[in-house]
Amino acid sequence: MEKTILVTGGAGYIGSHTCVELLESGYQVVVIDNLSNSSAEALERVFTISGKKPIFIEGDVRNRALLDKIFVDFPIDAVIHFAGLKAVGESCQMPLAYYDNNINSTLTLCQAMEQAGVKNLVFSSSATVYGDPETLPLTEDMPLSATNPYGRSKLIIEEMLRDLPEADAITQSATPWAVILLRYFNPVGAHKTGLIGEDPKDIPNNLMPFIAQVAVKRREYLSIYGDDYDTIDGTGVRDYIHVVDLAKGHVCAVENLLGSSPITGVDAINLGSGDGVSVLQMVSTFAEINQIPVPYQIAPRRSGDIAACYANACKAKKLLNWQTQLSVTDMVKDTWHWQSKNPMGYTV
Repeated sequence: MEKTILVTGGAGYIGSHTCVELLESGYQVVVIDNLSNSSAEALERVFTISGKKPIFIEGDVRNRALLDKIFVDFPIDAVIHFAGLKAVGESCQMPLAYYDNNINSTLTLCQAMEQAGVKNLVFSSSATVYGDPETLPLTEDMPLSATNPYGRSKLIIEEMLRDLPEADAITQSATPWAVILLRYFNPVGAHKTGLIGEDPKDIPNNLMPFIAQVAVKRREYLSIYGDDYDTIDGTGVRDYIHVVDLAKGHVCAVENLLGSSPITGVDAINLGSGDGVSVLQMVSTFAEINQIPVPYQIAPRRSGDIAACYANACKAKKLLNWQTQLSVTDMVKDTWHWQSKNPMGYTV
């Protein structure tokens, strides 16, 4: 029988790519999204790519009545929770909005899931929960902290979710929680068709869409925040992961939860390539592979940013049979394919 997955924030960048992979893997998909930083057009294009249409409900995950109705109307087997605000710099400027949106949405979702007896959850966490690490690469058992409100909101949610199996043990719940915390690193790229990709509504907070918008001349130049870090060239080093690889990681997590030997309780798993790439290296690779200039200027460091961050992804290979397949070259080529086909994003 076809399994049904609720995807919160499913019209967003990572959510839409995950919907494609879920549909192509034979799942029924129900999406809830308030379209605050996404577009319903993305889901139309998901249909074009996959030949299957996700069921779309426009609304906010903090709306408990709406969530309760979704769990009554659809036979949900598991939930992938993407919905939330996601920019480090912005979170330093408006922390209350981040705590309200990210924490309250998860709290409301879990209350609705518990009432419905649906306790399989894949949570969109982040490498920011490792704070400013003393050693690299990052493994899941390292100390956790946060250098900005965005990361702190993810860390608080992780701790909140860890309390749920503890409660199951006390109450001897017949339907225990099974939660996979996917700590992913820096998603970039786009679907190979060029139909869906990253389309921030305001000035991009992330590197790759900023590069792409400069390349397509929507913006005059790229701002590189800081060139005095203790890294290979002074710019920040990150672990970039192709969004399609990342989406497939979510499908692997769902397959684990709904399989014969699922993870029990709460487990954290890194999704990354294991390689660090600097901002300047990414800019030069984009320009070289796509044969298009990317003018840039050095700007002051951003509050909350750290020098370097990359993963040890061995646990994902062991528990989920997942690892990255796509290279940095694929990332820059697919990003440019998306942006050049959609110079104004999803504006149609």
